[in-house]
Amino acid sequence: MGSTSLFSQQSYSLRRTEARYYVQLPDKKVQCELCPWQCIVAEGKRGNCEVRENRDGVYYSLVYGNIAAYHNDPIEKKPFNHFLPGTISFSVATAGCNVDCKFCQNWELAQRRPEEIPHVWFSPEEIVNYAKKEGCQTIAYTYNEPTISTEFILDVAERGNAEGIRSVMVSNGYINQKPLLDLCRVISGYKVDLKAFTDAYYLDVVGGRLEPVLDTLVTLKREGIWLEIVYLTVPTLNDDEKSIREMFQWILNELGPDVPIHFSRFYPKYKLTNLPPTPISTLEKIRNIGLDSGLHYVYLGNVPGHPGENTVCPHCQKTVIGRVGYQIIENHILQGRCEFCDHPIPGVWD
Repeated sequence: MGSTSLFSQQSYSLRRTEARYYVQLPDKKVQCELCPWQCIVAEGKRGNCEVRENRDGVYYSLVYGNIAAYHNDPIEKKPFNHFLPGTISFSVATAGCNVDCKFCQNWELAQRRPEEIPHVWFSPEEIVNYAKKEGCQTIAYTYNEPTISTEFILDVAERGNAEGIRSVMVSNGYINQKPLLDLCRVISGYKVDLKAFTDAYYLDVVGGRLEPVLDTLVTLKREGIWLEIVYLTVPTLNDDEKSIREMFQWILNELGPDVPIHFSRFYPKYKLTNLPPTPISTLEKIRNIGLDSGLHYVYLGNVPGHPGENTVCPHCQKTVIGRVGYQIIENHILQGRCEFCDHPIPGVWD
């Protein structure tokens, strides 16, 4: 995850940095403008994400540079299947999240206050230098929800771009338009977790709303940011055929057929341990519906060795990228085109 010398610097004390996205209100209150919660926060209190605090009428981020986890990961782990395949991404995380998914896969980080877990302070320059030293082509903001660290990400990504290292977000997409557009200036790839296609699921299972996430997807597509979608398929909760067909139609209408979507296998965790893992047959059925509806790149996740991990040319139907888990075993994309029939394969390939 990092060197011994870096771990020796771990601390529970927090540096704080003034937030960018808030307005001051009377009586030393503030209103956060980072995400759809639009929290109104009294003096001495924190927002819903628990990582932003009002101190004497000034709103502070408690996670700027306070890195709680870092690791060199295959880009496929994010997952990105159409973004520099086979490369390594320096992956960083803080504590905290702006929703509370009952199935949270990284709850030890995402559902903690920043003072509850040890961290190492990194400057933006140190993040970029470390990524360069490790031979990483990207920096990924991942593991917890990176939206809550937007100020830090903007600074890291801008410096990384100047050094030839791109940045990718691994996010729930629950963000307001102004900070999202700021991120679009410096971010090269955005993976969005689309939790379901019903507001009821977002309210009951996620702790949020669907519409802002759909707005995020449309904005990313419009701004030309490389976009991939992950849909964690939870048995009996978001695997009904009707809403999934409606989602496919919305994706085709609003985003087009070339946006990759990954249907990931659920495993019981955090507050949702009463359900079994997603049957592979369910994922296969959903994938077939997606392909039949006209989507070109429908993947299965958390099913290592399944053919649904592979990238198939929509024109000649040959495998252009073969995968086993996070490992690339064959790659037949040349200059963004299928090696066999010369059909363009959308993505970021160089």
